[in-house]
Order: sequence, then C-alpha cells, then structure tokens
Amino acid sequence: MTLADGSVRQAYAKLAEWLKSAPTDLLNYRVEEAELLFRRIGITFAVYGDQQATERLIPFDIIPRILTAKEWTTLSRGLEQRVDALNRYIADVYGKREILKAGIIPEDLVFQNAAFRPEMAGKGVPHDLWVHIAGIDIVRVDADTFYVLEDNARTPSGVSYMLENREVMIRLFPELFAQHRIAPVERYADELLATLRSIAPRSAPAEPNVVLLTPGVYNSAYYEHSFLADKLGIELVEGRDLLVRDDVVYMRTTEGPQRVDVIYRRLDDEFLDPLVFRPDSALGVPGLMSAYHAQNVTLTNAVGTGVADDKAIYSYMPEIIKFYLGEEPMLKNVPTYRCREPEALKYVLDHLEELVVKEVHGSGGYGMLVGPHASKEQVELFRAKLKASPAGFIAQPTLALSTCPTYVNSGVAPRHVDLRPFVLTGSDGVRIVPGGLTRVAMREGSLVVNSSQGGGTKDTWVLDE
Repeated sequence: MTLADGSVRQAYAKLAEWLKSAPTDLLNYRVEEAELLFRRIGITFAVYGDQQATERLIPFDIIPRILTAKEWTTLSRGLEQRVDALNRYIADVYGKREILKAGIIPEDLVFQNAAFRPEMAGKGVPHDLWVHIAGIDIVRVDADTFYVLEDNARTPSGVSYMLENREVMIRLFPELFAQHRIAPVERYADELLATLRSIAPRSAPAEPNVVLLTPGVYNSAYYEHSFLADKLGIELVEGRDLLVRDDVVYMRTTEGPQRVDVIYRRLDDEFLDPLVFRPDSALGVPGLMSAYHAQNVTLTNAVGTGVADDKAIYSYMPEIIKFYLGEEPMLKNVPTYRCREPEALKYVLDHLEELVVKEVHGSGGYGMLVGPHASKEQVELFRAKLKASPAGFIAQPTLALSTCPTYVNSGVAPRHVDLRPFVLTGSDGVRIVPGGLTRVAMREGSLVVNSSQGGGTKDTWVLDE
C-alpha cells in the first residue's frame, strides 16, 4: 500500500483514508459479519487427515488488495502469452515432440513424469486446446515486477472464493465501492460457460450440453463444485450418473439418457475411466476415454495436462515460450535450481538455510522447506531427502514478496500475498476476468499462503480507468 518513502500509492489513497478514520469496533464488527455470511453461505474446505474438523472456513480478510488498470493490463498480457505457450507445449509433447528433438526439454522429464499419459500420445483433442481453465500463481517483489510462482494446468481451484469474496465485500462495504470504480468479476460464470460451450466437439448440437463432474461430497473442494454448477446453470454429476454407449456419453435422467458434450471434470486423470486407468476407481465412467478419443466429448481440462505443471517443467517455461512463440516472457520466472543437475544440487546443499526447496510434484504448501524459517532438524531432514532423491526437488531463492495491509487480532498489519488469476481459453479466444484470488499468509512473517497451511483470502480490486 505504501512506497519506500512511506507515502501511500495512488491506487490505495482512498482506502488508506478510510482505514485511518474507521474505528476498531467497526472493523471488528465487519469481521464478525463476514464470518457469519460465509458460514450461512456454507463456504468451507476440507483438510485431508485433519482429525480436528472435516470442514473449515478459510480465513477472510476484509481489507482488499488493489491493482491499477495499467498493472492489470501488463499482467493479463503476460498471462495470455504463458497459457498459449502451455497449450502448445502439451500439444507438442503428445504430438510431434519437436521441443524434445530440439534438446530443450530432457526426455526423461516428460516420459518419467507421473502426470504423463501415454494414452494421449498421438491423440488429438477437440479444437487442439488442452488447458481451457488455468490458474497461474503470481507474486510481486516491487512496484514493477511480477513473478510467476506456479502454473496450475490440471484442475485449478479457488474461483468460488474469488466470487464470494466480492459478494461479501459489496454487502459489507458499500461506501468503499461507491468511492472506487472497480472492474466486475461477477461475469466469470458467463465467461466460463461461453468458453466451455465453445470447445464442444464439432459433432455437438448448437446448444451443447455441459456438465460438471465431481468426485462427490467427500472431496475437499466439493463446495466449489456445487457452487460453480449452480452459477453456470449446469448439472452437477458423479461418475455413476453418466454412461457411455457407442462412444457417446450420456447422462441418466428421469426422462431417459441425455447426451453430454462437454464435461468440466474436477476429477484427477487416474480416476476418470476404470477401463483405462485405475481399475478400482468407482468415481469414473467406464468407456469415457473411448468417447474422448472418438472426439464425441470434450474434457476440461484435457487428460494429461499435468505434464506441464510440475515444478521441474516450470523452470523451463522461459525456454518454452521462446521456442513456441519466438518471444521473450512478459512475466518472469523465479530463478530455479534443478536439483537433478549436479552443480545445482551442490549449490542447494551448501545454501539450504537461504533457499525454498519444493517437491517437483508437491502442492498445497506441503513437502517444502523455507530455509530462513526452518529449524536445524528440518534443514537436515531435507538435506537427506535431497541426497536420496535429487530429481524430486527444485530450489528457489526466498523472494522479498510484497505485503498488503491485513486485519489481524492486533489490528492492521502487513502480510505476504500472492494472486491466482484465472485464464479461460476457448475456440473463440481468451477470457480473463480482472482480478483473481488473492491469498494471504495470515501468520506474521510466513510466506505460505495455502489455505491448508493456515492461509486466508481477500478480495482483489482492479481499478477501472
């Protein structure tokens, strides 16, 4: 919110004035109101293995994070470029593999990747689009520099919180909204539905039938699945609600089978079809992959997109963008040491206390070491892990992440944040709703924003010119 000299950045000027004049009692009351609203709405998430509570509220911060229209323009252009390159890379890896022949990506990083699906090799997908919904995690280190922290190309989550955060803020702080021209996020559901319809197979009718496939009520993100199906006005289905006949997918209804053209699936690849992947999966649909290969149904995101979003491939994204687009990356990558390379491993082992070490396939803030905040025991544990399996890890410098004012027990204090914008890619173009999900590390000094690690969320405002 403030510049190095302590002055308030222009975008935050009105908010800073409001915060100065707002009494503590009012802020506390709004926090309680927000919690009550979220409980009433039922926004929860589950933490697997947590014996204390199966369902939790994600902490919500009432102070918004603000971006200018100029900043958002820079971000959105970089996001569009990055997702374009991701789509081209995945198509190539399952197609001609030109990037492997050029020696830019080591072959073992692809073929030994647990997310690589040999079943997709040589198989096209409708409209040659693989990543229809991408969640790109962004961090900021100064007034002008944004870094991409992670690419989520499988089943990115969190958009329900982006939408509900805005709704709650409008209800709690109408006076702040009256003072700002804030770009709307409410149209995300319409944009998503338009994207999903645009990628229907060419054999689909003019009004393709779209469904959302959920693993069921015990999934940690089930709230979001039901929320999105409701917002989109489409059916929320489980695997048992679908069947395949003659390579066509149908939904069971009280009026008989109804053809399905697009499946927004929130189910991991290996559970989709017990005839192809895990035979013990009761969550999928037998024969689904056969219908998919016949291009009679579109799966969103495509099967096998995980080959592009592990942290080892992330380190090659600047080269991937240059290879496919012939352009320099608009958004920077965090400098990354690939521990599979002997020189990088030696450096990482010598500087563990200064670095962030992450599992290549890790997510949710698990399986990582934040060196400057780690105990000697944790550092030595990771040293042993790195020596035993160096290819399973990457390391990065600890960035001086930007902070935003956040309302905590002691009052307003700085907390580290990241941003997950959502990029929608259809056959008719790219759609990016201005803003995204700002995640905030609620613990003082913490750099981990993941909800499973105690992180919270806040509304993200992009100011209209």
